[in-house]
Amino acid sequence: MSGRIERPKGTHDVVPADMPLWQRVTGEVERLCALYGYRKILTPVFEDTALFARTSGQGSDVVQKEMYSFTDRSDRPLTLRPEGTAPICRAYVEHGLHREFQPQKLFTIAPMYRYGAPGKGRYREHWQASVEAIGTDDPAIDAELIQLYDTLLHRLGVSSYHLELNSIGCSTCRPAYIDTLRSWLATNGHRLDGETRAKVSTSPLRVFDNYLGKPEAVRVALDEAPKIGESLCEECVAKFASVRADLDATDVTYTLVPTLVRGLDYYTRTTWEFIGPMENENSTISGGGRYDGLVAEIGGPPTPGVGFGAGLERLLIAMEDAGAIAEPPSIGVFFALDVGAPRTVVAQWLAELRRRGTAADTDFAGRSLKGQLTQAARLGADAIVVVGADGVTLRRPGNADEPIAHADVVGRLSA
Repeated sequence: MSGRIERPKGTHDVVPADMPLWQRVTGEVERLCALYGYRKILTPVFEDTALFARTSGQGSDVVQKEMYSFTDRSDRPLTLRPEGTAPICRAYVEHGLHREFQPQKLFTIAPMYRYGAPGKGRYREHWQASVEAIGTDDPAIDAELIQLYDTLLHRLGVSSYHLELNSIGCSTCRPAYIDTLRSWLATNGHRLDGETRAKVSTSPLRVFDNYLGKPEAVRVALDEAPKIGESLCEECVAKFASVRADLDATDVTYTLVPTLVRGLDYYTRTTWEFIGPMENENSTISGGGRYDGLVAEIGGPPTPGVGFGAGLERLLIAMEDAGAIAEPPSIGVFFALDVGAPRTVVAQWLAELRRRGTAADTDFAGRSLKGQLTQAARLGADAIVVVGADGVTLRRPGNADEPIAHADVVGRLSA
């Protein structure tokens, strides 16, 4: 069988022309996380399937529809990670990070995998920044994480977004609310679409998932449903008020959205989403919340935690919508070879300049001298060295050409 092989559907390449903006985003994430005291962690691309089935919830869309799961040659069930929080919490337990100073403030930038209909801002393999604070139930850390991402958007020039905020309660107050919601759903289930009704038996709270993507009639019905905010216990009310006070103090603007529940079972109390400029179901550019029972669920000690995931591709779309550009990196020196140029000597110059930390390149395509000068300009070379048989000519923008002897090239270019 012959023919061109293309990338799998729902994936994308980050080609060199796209890399400057990509690196601007990842670089800013890493700089901000360092400023806020978050340390980098890396986890495997695949994990035991039970990690996600147990923490995300058997009734979640992630588990039921979106996971890339398989068995390996030893019949072990494995899954390509669909999100970053559970693997980081697994590593937290496995490596005894709960015995170190708390909270453990951790982050990663890594690819995630979810099967779904591809579209703008929605890939089956997508990159995500996951930022987690594990080992504290202080609501101030909830606000810090929200403020961190808000700061990231400002630094990247994104202004067309808004923050939605809610509290979905805890193990103390949520069960009574679920009973109240079940009663309402039993009476009003006929007003919901099939996909929403399917969630009633597995996780009633998840009927609010993807609220904006539901038919208008379903949204109208759900607007009448009892909301978790009306049933919060005193402790949840106090902690949510503290989160809001800290956001107000740091000038982070938000909107209270009582239908915001997020899509995974492990969330408790504070939940939030940053909504970007895309007017569709893929408009969420970051989402997170508290997950105080997740570490215990995977076999660790009872440990509170909170964090968020932020898709890089959607963030890039928001940046491009705001007109963001990133200049491609320039090269320090380009050697253009004229007739009779000593290639071996040029190779020595390149090696020495690179050893000293100067980016240097030359022609490897047999171009004419004119073509080489065009290539040097395309690469944004700070200096062009035209190499002849007996000497070289140094060209710098805004300066007169300068002849240099072969023996003086490296010293002159390193000065």
